[in-house]
This record gives sequence, structure tokens and C-alpha cells, in this order.
Amino acid sequence: MFTLNCKGKLLVVDKPLVMGIINATPDSFYTGSRFSGTDNILLQAEKMLNEGADILDIGGQSTRPGSVLITVEEELKRVLPGVKAIIKEFPESILSIDSFYAEVVKEAVCAGASIVNDISAGSMDNKMIETVASLSVPYILMHRKGTPQNMKEHAVYENVTSEVLDFLIAKSNELKQAGIQDIIIDPGFGFGKTIEHNFMLLKNLSVFKMIDKPILLGISRKSMIYKTLGITAEDALHGTSVLNTIGLMNGASILRVHDVKEAKETVELFIAMSK
Repeated sequence: MFTLNCKGKLLVVDKPLVMGIINATPDSFYTGSRFSGTDNILLQAEKMLNEGADILDIGGQSTRPGSVLITVEEELKRVLPGVKAIIKEFPESILSIDSFYAEVVKEAVCAGASIVNDISAGSMDNKMIETVASLSVPYILMHRKGTPQNMKEHAVYENVTSEVLDFLIAKSNELKQAGIQDIIIDPGFGFGKTIEHNFMLLKNLSVFKMIDKPILLGISRKSMIYKTLGITAEDALHGTSVLNTIGLMNGASILRVHDVKEAKETVELFIAMSK
């Protein structure tokens, strides 16, 4: 069991949790996850919370391969009104801000977000780590190679599992020394990794339990599913549920998903099987 202090709200990870994805972007890889405008963001937040989401993860910048980098100012315009609206309407909700900009993180946390989800592990903004430490919120530490703009070119490993593990161990220690108390680890499926690398990480996911941190699994509708099956992201829900089940069996603590209802059902069946 893990406990995470989310700005005074205690998030207890004594069973697998579900994190619902809200993309305030026009270009995320899965069209069904794109929500523009505060009203649409709020409606989606309400839907996901009603379906049982434990955490909502809102982001304003697509990080799919080949995505176009946007500015801090543009990202703030996309996410800040949504953060404020969700917290006003659902004050008890746990909201994560998905950003690699320290300024966006700071503004979002001040507006009510209480977890930071940074795909760059602090590498794209040298103020990120000190900012998160000063805010005293949990930090999702993800492994990746390269940037969203060039990560396909960096998908080279001798042993993907051991290299990702070594990175997460070293970086976790660095974050602790910087003053970040609560850390969630994310192997970074699809970020500078081939489909084969992704399946190897999923197969070996239990190895990451040695870090003694909650493990986030972010594979929802990703190319490892739809390219393997020869379908599209729009048709990848069933495949997502299958791989999420395998992830839960191998130690995943948090499922980051586009489809909350189906993920909650997956967790419920996994818990029933585990009794």
C-alpha cells in the first residue's frame, strides 16, 4: 500500500487506481480524447468521475510522436480554465497536470491541481524539479528517450528493461534529494521505444516493484495495440483492456486511460480474481 499527499488530500493506493485522460488539445493521437473549451472539459471530467475515476489528468500539449511544441502561454490558455472549472465544480477531485513546463505546473497547482505528470523527468525545463519540490505534490517520473519530436530515432537499447529500471532508480534518488517526497514511476510506454520494447517492458513490469513506488501504466489505445492488431486507435479499446489486465497482474498501481468505465471494470475483475 502507498499513500500520496495531494495538497492535503490523502490518496491511498491500496488497490489499483484509474486515471482518466483529458486532453485539452486539438492534435492528440486519439481523436476521442480531444476536448476544447471549458464546458467540454467539465462535461468530460464529470463523466469520468461518475464512472469512478480516482484521478483526472489534464494536459494541453500533445506528446505523440512528431507533435508540434507549443509555448507556455498557449498551454496555460488551454489548461488553466479547465483546471479551475473542475476544482470549482468537483472540489474533492484529485487532478493531475500533464506538463513539462514548470510555469504551467505552478499555475495549475495554485489553481487546484495536486499531482504533476511530467513526461520529461525534468529535462525540458531546468526549473521543474525545484518547482515541484516547493509545491509539495506527488510527481510522476517517466522514462523516455529523445523528445516527442525525435524520439522514434532514439529507440535503441541493449536491454530496455534494465536501462529503464536503472534510470528510474537513479532519478528517484535525485528527486528525493531535491525534496520531492511522493513519487510515482512510469516506464514510458511508447516514448522512444519500439513496439517490441513496449511488450518487453509490460512482460517485465513486476521488476519495477523493487523501486517501491506506485507504478503507472500508460498504454491506453497506443500503437503497440493498434499496430499489432492492424486497426486504429479508435478501435483499440478491447486491446487496451487486455493489456491493462496483464499490467495489473504484473504490478501496475495506476491505469492511465481514455476509457474510465472499462478500466474500472478491469480493476474490479482483477481484484475479484486476486481474493
